[in-house]
Amino acid sequence: MRNALFATAALALIALAPPSAAQNVSVDVRVDRLEKEMRAVQRKVFPAGAPLEAEITRPAAPAVVPGSPSSTPVADLTARVNALESQLASITGQVEENGFKLKQLEDAFNRYKAEQESRAAPAVVPPPAIGPSASAAPAPSRPAANGASEERKTAVAAIERPSTGNEADDAYTYGFRLWGAKFFPEAQAQLKATVDKYGSTPVASKAANLLGRAYLDDGKPALASVAFYENYQKRPKGDRAADSLAYLGEALIQLKKPADACKVYAELEQVYGGSLSTGLRGMMDKGRARARCTA
Repeated sequence: MRNALFATAALALIALAPPSAAQNVSVDVRVDRLEKEMRAVQRKVFPAGAPLEAEITRPAAPAVVPGSPSSTPVADLTARVNALESQLASITGQVEENGFKLKQLEDAFNRYKAEQESRAAPAVVPPPAIGPSASAAPAPSRPAANGASEERKTAVAAIERPSTGNEADDAYTYGFRLWGAKFFPEAQAQLKATVDKYGSTPVASKAANLLGRAYLDDGKPALASVAFYENYQKRPKGDRAADSLAYLGEALIQLKKPADACKVYAELEQVYGGSLSTGLRGMMDKGRARARCTA
């Protein structure tokens, strides 16, 4: 885009010889078009706002000293193109800085994920079958975890499976009920199975976020951080994308990584700041205080 800007400016300069009133109009039209293209670049790079508010305007005409030549269209065009070039450089610098920060965040969580995958997976129940249960007698209960007591298995089996006809919602609701009853390993298995099977549906954002919370409530912040980050990365417009970033900050604080938590809170503010609920904003503010974020 930078080369295209210079090429356009060069063509405009060539077109100015010899100067005339008609050519001055042509120069103004071309430069105005350049300014409109620059504003279009800003809108494309910053769809959520307008970080650069200044408009490019014609330089103020200098006082004409008697006997000295007046300002030429070429000088006016050069000054305006220089201003456009400066603004484009500012936009490019900000984009590169944001990209660098995001790359750092991605690298950090790829390391977390690799560390967790290298460890032995926790012993949990095999994923329960997803979908509406038959209206007949309930299926035999399965062990909730290795060595689980008969009382626990009975309690898990007592959690009602919904049967509304919407299999994706029923699968999530069952996982939610397990989590609400504090059967965290069973909830993790159910919610992971829900995300795997219905990952492309709207319910996936809620299921993946609740999976992270089930890990967090079960004292597994590393696994929780992976679940939260993947939900935000894969479903940035999902119902629980902002929630996942907020809880990701909490998981990182528990992992004693306050600097990374501050980066997450900054991302949360930048991407969802205008739409954050009162609860999430309060959670973010408390997390920033605990992590001692400076900005």
